[in-house]
Amino acid sequence: MPTSIPALVEPGPALTVDEVRRYSRHLIIPDVGMAGQRRLMNAKVLCVGAGGLGSPALMYLAAAGVGTLGIVEFDVVDESNLQRQIIHGQSDIGKSKALSAKESIAEINPYVNVQIHDVRLDIDNVMEIFSQYDLVVDGTDNFATRYLVNDACVLLKKPYVWGSIYRFDGQASVFWAEYGPCYRCLYPEPPPPGMVPSCAEGGVLGVLCASIGSIQTTEAIKLIAGIGEPLVGSLMIYDALEMSYRKIKVRKDPNCPICSDHPTQTELLPDYEAFCGVLTEGAAAAATGSTISVTELKAKMDNHEKFMLIDVREPSEWDIVKIPGSTLIPKQGFIDGSALESLPNDVPIILHCKSGVRSAECLAVLKQAGFADATHVAGGVVAWVKQIDPSLPIY
Repeated sequence: MPTSIPALVEPGPALTVDEVRRYSRHLIIPDVGMAGQRRLMNAKVLCVGAGGLGSPALMYLAAAGVGTLGIVEFDVVDESNLQRQIIHGQSDIGKSKALSAKESIAEINPYVNVQIHDVRLDIDNVMEIFSQYDLVVDGTDNFATRYLVNDACVLLKKPYVWGSIYRFDGQASVFWAEYGPCYRCLYPEPPPPGMVPSCAEGGVLGVLCASIGSIQTTEAIKLIAGIGEPLVGSLMIYDALEMSYRKIKVRKDPNCPICSDHPTQTELLPDYEAFCGVLTEGAAAAATGSTISVTELKAKMDNHEKFMLIDVREPSEWDIVKIPGSTLIPKQGFIDGSALESLPNDVPIILHCKSGVRSAECLAVLKQAGFADATHVAGGVVAWVKQIDPSLPIY
Protein backbone atom coordinates (compact mmCIF):
# COMPACT_ATOMS: atom_id res chain seq x y z
CA MET A 1 0.00 0.00 0.00
CA PRO A 2 1.51 3.36 -0.96
CA THR A 3 2.16 5.83 1.83
CA SER A 4 0.62 9.28 2.00
CA ILE A 5 3.92 10.59 3.36
CA PRO A 6 6.66 11.18 0.78
CA ALA A 7 10.04 9.48 1.02
CA LEU A 8 12.20 11.22 3.59
CA VAL A 9 15.50 10.89 1.68
CA GLU A 10 16.45 11.40 -1.96
CA PRO A 11 18.22 8.51 -3.74
CA GLY A 12 21.99 8.54 -3.59
CA PRO A 13 24.53 7.37 -6.17
CA ALA A 14 24.16 4.16 -8.15
CA LEU A 15 25.13 0.92 -6.43
CA THR A 16 28.42 -0.80 -7.11
CA VAL A 17 28.56 -4.46 -8.08
CA ASP A 18 29.50 -5.41 -4.52
CA GLU A 19 26.61 -3.38 -3.12
CA VAL A 20 24.17 -5.04 -5.52
CA ARG A 21 25.30 -8.42 -4.22
CA ARG A 22 24.98 -7.32 -0.60
CA TYR A 23 21.51 -5.80 -0.90
CA SER A 24 20.07 -8.10 -3.57
CA ARG A 25 17.21 -9.32 -1.34
CA HIS A 26 16.06 -5.72 -0.98
CA LEU A 27 16.51 -4.95 -4.65
CA ILE A 28 14.15 -7.67 -5.80
CA ILE A 29 11.31 -6.31 -3.64
CA PRO A 30 9.34 -4.08 -6.04
CA ASP A 31 8.43 -1.58 -3.32
CA VAL A 32 12.10 -1.12 -2.43
CA GLY A 33 14.12 -1.76 -5.57
CA MET A 34 17.14 0.22 -6.63
CA ALA A 35 15.58 3.58 -5.76
CA GLY A 36 14.65 2.51 -2.24
CA GLN A 37 18.07 1.06 -1.54
CA ARG A 38 19.75 4.20 -2.85
CA ARG A 39 17.60 6.21 -0.43
CA LEU A 40 18.67 4.00 2.45
CA MET A 41 22.31 4.36 1.50
CA ASN A 42 21.90 8.13 1.32
CA ALA A 43 20.14 8.37 4.69
CA LYS A 44 21.54 9.67 7.96
CA VAL A 45 19.89 8.12 11.00
CA LEU A 46 20.65 8.97 14.61
CA CYS A 47 20.04 6.40 17.34
CA VAL A 48 19.73 7.84 20.83
CA GLY A 49 21.09 5.08 23.02
CA ALA A 50 22.94 1.86 22.25
CA GLY A 51 21.18 -0.24 24.87
CA GLY A 52 18.20 -2.57 24.77
CA LEU A 53 16.32 -0.90 21.92
CA GLY A 54 19.33 0.69 20.30
CA SER A 55 21.10 -2.66 19.89
CA PRO A 56 18.67 -4.35 17.45
CA ALA A 57 17.84 -1.03 15.79
CA LEU A 58 21.48 -0.23 15.04
CA MET A 59 22.26 -3.76 13.88
CA TYR A 60 19.35 -3.98 11.45
CA LEU A 61 19.75 -0.41 10.22
CA ALA A 62 23.37 -1.24 9.45
CA ALA A 63 22.44 -4.50 7.76
CA ALA A 64 19.81 -2.66 5.69
CA GLY A 65 22.49 -0.37 4.33
CA VAL A 66 21.67 2.96 5.98
CA GLY A 67 24.60 5.09 4.85
CA THR A 68 25.31 7.03 8.03
CA LEU A 69 24.45 5.93 11.54
CA GLY A 70 24.91 8.27 14.47
CA ILE A 71 25.07 6.97 18.04
CA VAL A 72 24.43 9.14 21.09
CA GLU A 73 25.63 7.18 24.11
CA PHE A 74 27.80 8.11 27.09
CA ASP A 75 27.52 4.90 29.16
CA VAL A 76 29.86 1.91 29.34
CA VAL A 77 29.00 -1.77 28.91
CA ASP A 78 28.02 -3.50 32.14
CA GLU A 79 27.57 -7.24 32.60
CA SER A 80 23.87 -6.73 33.40
CA ASN A 81 23.43 -5.24 29.90
CA LEU A 82 24.32 -8.45 28.09
CA GLN A 83 20.96 -10.13 28.79
CA ARG A 84 19.32 -7.86 26.20
CA GLN A 85 21.82 -5.44 24.63
CA ILE A 86 22.95 -7.81 21.92
CA ILE A 87 25.22 -5.40 20.07
CA HIS A 88 27.71 -5.83 22.95
CA GLY A 89 29.59 -8.95 24.06
CA GLN A 90 31.50 -10.31 27.01
CA SER A 91 34.78 -8.77 25.87
CA ASP A 92 33.12 -5.33 25.71
CA ILE A 93 32.46 -5.08 29.46
CA GLY A 94 33.84 -1.76 30.69
CA LYS A 95 34.11 -0.38 27.15
CA SER A 96 32.24 2.65 25.85
CA LYS A 97 28.88 1.47 24.52
CA ALA A 98 29.20 3.83 21.56
CA LEU A 99 32.59 2.38 20.61
CA SER A 100 31.42 -1.19 21.18
CA ALA A 101 28.39 -0.57 18.95
CA LYS A 102 30.57 0.98 16.25
CA GLU A 103 32.87 -2.05 16.22
CA SER A 104 29.91 -4.43 15.94
CA ILE A 105 28.42 -2.40 13.08
CA ALA A 106 31.73 -2.58 11.22
CA GLU A 107 31.48 -6.38 11.34
CA ILE A 108 27.88 -6.30 10.09
CA ASN A 109 28.38 -3.80 7.27
CA PRO A 110 31.70 -2.05 6.56
CA TYR A 111 29.96 0.28 4.08
CA VAL A 112 28.17 2.12 6.90
CA ASN A 113 29.66 5.38 8.18
CA VAL A 114 29.29 5.48 11.99
CA GLN A 115 29.42 8.78 13.86
CA ILE A 116 29.87 8.58 17.64
CA HIS A 117 28.49 11.23 19.99
CA ASP A 118 29.93 10.07 23.30
CA VAL A 119 28.00 12.61 25.37
CA ARG A 120 24.94 12.87 27.58
CA LEU A 121 22.18 14.41 25.46
CA ASP A 122 21.03 17.75 26.89
CA ILE A 123 19.62 21.12 25.86
CA ASP A 124 23.11 22.42 25.08
CA ASN A 125 23.95 19.81 22.41
CA VAL A 126 20.69 18.24 21.20
CA MET A 127 19.88 20.74 18.45
CA GLU A 128 23.38 20.68 16.97
CA ILE A 129 23.52 16.87 17.00
CA PHE A 130 20.00 16.29 15.65
CA SER A 131 20.43 18.81 12.85
CA GLN A 132 23.00 16.51 11.22
CA TYR A 133 20.50 13.68 10.63
CA ASP A 134 17.34 12.95 8.65
CA LEU A 135 15.67 10.79 11.26
CA VAL A 136 15.98 10.02 14.97
CA VAL A 137 15.39 6.58 16.54
CA ASP A 138 14.70 6.96 20.26
CA GLY A 139 16.07 4.14 22.39
CA THR A 140 16.10 6.01 25.70
CA ASP A 141 14.77 4.68 28.99
CA ASN A 142 13.90 7.83 30.92
CA PHE A 143 11.18 10.43 30.57
CA ALA A 144 13.42 13.51 30.70
CA THR A 145 15.32 12.45 27.58
CA ARG A 146 12.13 11.36 25.78
CA TYR A 147 10.60 14.81 26.16
CA LEU A 148 13.88 16.42 25.16
CA VAL A 149 14.06 14.25 22.00
CA ASN A 150 10.46 15.02 21.14
CA ASP A 151 10.76 18.76 21.58
CA ALA A 152 14.00 18.99 19.61
CA CYS A 153 12.52 16.97 16.73
CA VAL A 154 9.39 19.16 16.64
CA LEU A 155 11.45 22.34 16.56
CA LEU A 156 13.72 20.90 13.84
CA LYS A 157 10.72 19.48 11.92
CA LYS A 158 12.25 15.99 11.96
CA PRO A 159 10.49 12.63 12.44
CA TYR A 160 11.49 10.29 15.19
CA VAL A 161 10.69 6.67 15.87
CA TRP A 162 9.87 5.99 19.49
CA GLY A 163 9.84 2.76 21.48
CA SER A 164 9.29 1.81 25.10
CA ILE A 165 9.65 -1.50 26.97
CA TYR A 166 8.86 -2.81 30.44
CA ARG A 167 8.80 -6.41 31.64
CA PHE A 168 6.66 -8.16 28.97
CA ASP A 169 5.08 -5.08 27.36
CA GLY A 170 6.25 -2.79 24.59
CA GLN A 171 5.02 0.24 22.67
CA ALA A 172 6.16 1.89 19.46
CA SER A 173 5.11 4.84 17.32
CA VAL A 174 6.35 7.45 14.87
CA PHE A 175 6.08 11.06 15.96
CA TRP A 176 6.32 13.68 13.24
CA ALA A 177 4.56 16.95 13.91
CA GLU A 178 4.56 17.83 10.19
CA TYR A 179 2.15 14.96 9.50
CA GLY A 180 0.63 13.97 12.83
CA PRO A 181 0.94 14.09 16.62
CA CYS A 182 4.08 14.42 18.68
CA TYR A 183 4.98 12.56 21.87
CA ARG A 184 3.38 15.30 23.99
CA CYS A 185 0.07 14.78 22.18
CA LEU A 186 0.09 11.21 23.52
CA TYR A 187 1.65 11.98 26.89
CA PRO A 188 1.09 15.69 27.68
CA GLU A 189 2.86 15.37 31.03
CA PRO A 190 5.25 12.82 32.51
CA PRO A 191 3.83 10.42 35.08
CA PRO A 192 4.28 11.29 38.76
CA PRO A 193 7.76 10.38 40.04
CA GLY A 194 7.89 6.77 41.19
CA MET A 195 4.66 5.85 39.39
CA VAL A 196 6.35 4.05 36.47
CA PRO A 197 9.38 1.94 37.48
CA SER A 198 12.33 1.85 35.14
CA CYS A 199 13.57 -1.38 33.59
CA ALA A 200 16.39 -1.28 36.13
CA GLU A 201 13.79 -1.44 38.91
CA GLY A 202 11.07 -3.56 37.30
CA GLY A 203 13.02 -5.68 34.83
CA VAL A 204 12.50 -6.45 31.16
CA LEU A 205 12.34 -9.67 29.15
CA GLY A 206 15.49 -9.49 27.05
CA VAL A 207 13.94 -10.58 23.77
CA LEU A 208 11.25 -7.89 24.10
CA CYS A 209 13.95 -5.43 23.04
CA ALA A 210 14.28 -7.24 19.73
CA SER A 211 10.52 -7.17 19.12
CA ILE A 212 10.17 -3.42 19.69
CA GLY A 213 13.57 -2.53 18.25
CA SER A 214 12.72 -4.33 15.02
CA ILE A 215 9.43 -2.41 14.78
CA GLN A 216 11.38 0.82 15.18
CA THR A 217 13.81 -0.24 12.45
CA THR A 218 10.96 -1.19 10.13
CA GLU A 219 9.34 2.20 10.62
CA ALA A 220 12.63 3.99 9.97
CA ILE A 221 13.12 2.09 6.70
CA LYS A 222 9.54 2.84 5.61
CA LEU A 223 10.01 6.55 6.27
CA ILE A 224 13.33 6.72 4.45
CA ALA A 225 12.16 4.80 1.40
CA GLY A 226 8.62 6.20 1.33
CA ILE A 227 6.88 2.82 1.42
CA GLY A 228 3.92 1.44 3.36
CA GLU A 229 1.94 3.25 6.05
CA PRO A 230 4.18 4.45 8.87
CA LEU A 231 2.95 4.51 12.45
CA VAL A 232 2.37 8.26 12.29
CA GLY A 233 -0.78 8.85 14.31
CA SER A 234 -0.82 5.28 15.62
CA LEU A 235 0.46 3.61 18.77
CA MET A 236 1.46 -0.05 18.48
CA ILE A 237 1.08 -1.99 21.76
CA TYR A 238 2.69 -5.41 22.17
CA ASP A 239 1.99 -7.94 24.92
CA ALA A 240 4.60 -10.69 24.82
CA LEU A 241 2.77 -12.96 27.27
CA GLU A 242 -0.42 -12.88 25.23
CA MET A 243 1.55 -12.62 21.97
CA SER A 244 -0.80 -9.87 20.84
CA TYR A 245 -0.41 -6.64 18.94
CA ARG A 246 -3.00 -3.89 18.87
CA LYS A 247 -2.93 -0.49 17.24
CA ILE A 248 -4.50 2.61 18.74
CA LYS A 249 -5.12 5.86 16.89
CA VAL A 250 -3.40 8.93 18.35
CA ARG A 251 -4.68 12.32 17.30
CA LYS A 252 -2.84 15.60 17.24
CA ASP A 253 -3.67 17.68 20.30
CA PRO A 254 -4.94 21.09 19.13
CA ASN A 255 -3.70 22.50 22.44
CA CYS A 256 -0.29 20.80 22.43
CA PRO A 257 2.16 23.29 23.94
CA ILE A 258 4.80 22.59 21.28
CA CYS A 259 3.29 21.19 18.05
CA SER A 260 -0.15 22.86 17.83
CA ASP A 261 -0.96 25.72 15.46
CA HIS A 262 -0.39 28.14 18.32
CA PRO A 263 2.27 26.59 20.54
CA THR A 264 3.03 28.10 23.92
CA GLN A 265 6.47 26.47 23.96
CA THR A 266 8.65 27.64 21.10
CA GLU A 267 12.02 26.53 22.44
CA LEU A 268 13.50 23.81 24.58
CA LEU A 269 12.66 23.76 28.27
CA PRO A 270 15.54 24.92 30.47
CA ASP A 271 15.50 21.78 32.67
CA TYR A 272 13.93 18.50 31.53
CA GLU A 273 15.00 16.68 34.68
CA ALA A 274 13.00 19.18 36.72
CA PHE A 275 10.06 18.92 34.29
CA CYS A 276 9.87 15.15 34.70
CA GLY A 277 11.01 15.05 38.31
CA VAL A 278 12.85 12.30 40.12
CA LEU A 279 11.04 12.52 43.45
CA THR A 280 7.62 13.89 44.34
CA GLU A 281 7.67 17.12 46.31
CA GLY A 282 6.59 15.21 49.41
CA ALA A 283 9.38 12.66 49.05
CA ALA A 284 12.00 15.30 48.40
CA ALA A 285 10.85 17.24 51.47
CA ALA A 286 10.81 14.10 53.62
CA ALA A 287 14.31 13.10 52.51
CA THR A 288 15.77 16.51 53.36
CA GLY A 289 17.65 16.05 56.61
CA SER A 290 16.48 12.44 56.92
CA THR A 291 18.92 10.71 54.56
CA ILE A 292 21.92 8.67 55.62
CA SER A 293 24.74 7.13 53.58
CA VAL A 294 25.62 3.45 53.45
CA THR A 295 28.80 4.18 55.43
CA GLU A 296 26.68 5.76 58.16
CA LEU A 297 24.40 2.71 58.09
CA LYS A 298 27.41 0.39 58.40
CA ALA A 299 28.71 2.44 61.35
CA LYS A 300 25.35 2.07 63.11
CA MET A 301 25.55 -1.69 62.58
CA ASP A 302 29.13 -1.87 63.87
CA ASN A 303 28.16 0.17 66.94
CA HIS A 304 25.21 -2.18 67.58
CA GLU A 305 22.71 0.67 67.54
CA LYS A 306 19.06 -0.35 67.75
CA PHE A 307 16.97 0.32 64.67
CA MET A 308 14.73 -1.49 62.19
CA LEU A 309 16.14 -1.66 58.66
CA ILE A 310 13.34 -2.10 56.12
CA ASP A 311 13.83 -3.04 52.46
CA VAL A 312 10.92 -1.66 50.37
CA ARG A 313 11.83 -3.49 47.13
CA GLU A 314 9.94 -6.40 45.59
CA PRO A 315 10.46 -10.05 46.65
CA SER A 316 12.13 -10.88 43.31
CA GLU A 317 14.75 -8.18 44.00
CA TRP A 318 15.18 -9.37 47.60
CA ASP A 319 16.01 -12.83 46.28
CA ILE A 320 18.92 -11.41 44.27
CA VAL A 321 20.70 -9.40 46.95
CA LYS A 322 19.93 -7.94 50.36
CA ILE A 323 21.58 -5.83 53.04
CA PRO A 324 22.23 -7.99 56.12
CA GLY A 325 19.72 -7.50 58.90
CA SER A 326 17.03 -5.94 56.74
CA THR A 327 13.34 -6.87 56.75
CA LEU A 328 11.38 -6.98 53.50
CA ILE A 329 8.21 -4.85 53.40
CA PRO A 330 7.46 -3.92 49.74
CA LYS A 331 6.59 -0.32 48.89
CA GLN A 332 2.92 -1.10 48.25
CA GLY A 333 2.45 -1.82 51.95
CA PHE A 334 3.42 1.78 52.72
CA ILE A 335 1.34 3.25 49.92
CA ASP A 336 -1.86 1.46 51.01
CA GLY A 337 -1.04 1.82 54.72
CA SER A 338 -1.15 -1.90 55.50
CA ALA A 339 2.47 -1.95 56.70
CA LEU A 340 2.17 0.87 59.22
CA GLU A 341 0.45 -1.08 61.99
CA SER A 342 3.29 -3.59 62.25
CA LEU A 343 6.06 -1.00 62.57
CA PRO A 344 7.67 -0.42 65.98
CA ASN A 345 7.46 2.93 67.75
CA ASP A 346 10.32 2.33 70.19
CA VAL A 347 13.24 2.14 67.72
CA PRO A 348 14.20 4.30 64.71
CA ILE A 349 13.19 3.03 61.28
CA ILE A 350 15.65 3.10 58.38
CA LEU A 351 14.34 2.44 54.85
CA HIS A 352 16.20 1.42 51.74
CA CYS A 353 15.47 0.26 48.18
CA LYS A 354 17.66 -0.29 45.14
CA SER A 355 18.76 3.30 44.54
CA GLY A 356 16.92 5.54 47.00
CA VAL A 357 13.87 6.67 45.02
CA ARG A 358 11.27 4.22 46.34
CA SER A 359 12.58 4.45 49.90
CA ALA A 360 12.19 8.25 49.77
CA GLU A 361 8.56 7.84 48.69
CA CYS A 362 7.94 5.44 51.59
CA LEU A 363 9.75 7.80 53.94
CA ALA A 364 7.23 10.53 53.07
CA VAL A 365 4.41 8.17 54.10
CA LEU A 366 6.12 7.41 57.43
CA LYS A 367 6.73 11.09 58.18
CA GLN A 368 3.11 11.88 57.51
CA ALA A 369 2.07 9.01 59.81
CA GLY A 370 4.12 10.44 62.67
CA PHE A 371 7.39 8.49 62.45
CA ALA A 372 9.44 11.64 62.88
CA ASP A 373 12.83 9.95 63.35
CA ALA A 374 12.57 7.69 60.27
CA THR A 375 15.35 7.96 57.69
CA HIS A 376 16.29 6.37 54.37
CA VAL A 377 19.55 5.25 52.78
CA ALA A 378 20.92 7.22 49.83
CA GLY A 379 21.86 4.96 46.93
CA GLY A 380 20.17 1.91 48.46
CA VAL A 381 21.48 -1.58 47.95
CA VAL A 382 23.52 -0.52 44.91
CA ALA A 383 25.54 1.88 47.04
CA TRP A 384 25.90 -0.81 49.72
CA VAL A 385 27.42 -3.26 47.24
CA LYS A 386 29.71 -0.68 45.66
CA GLN A 387 30.97 0.90 48.89
CA ILE A 388 30.57 -1.74 51.61
CA ASP A 389 30.44 -5.27 50.20
CA PRO A 390 31.57 -5.65 46.57
CA SER A 391 31.25 -9.45 46.86
CA LEU A 392 27.47 -9.08 46.50
CA PRO A 393 25.83 -8.89 43.06
CA ILE A 394 24.36 -5.75 41.52
CA TYR A 395 21.36 -6.05 39.22
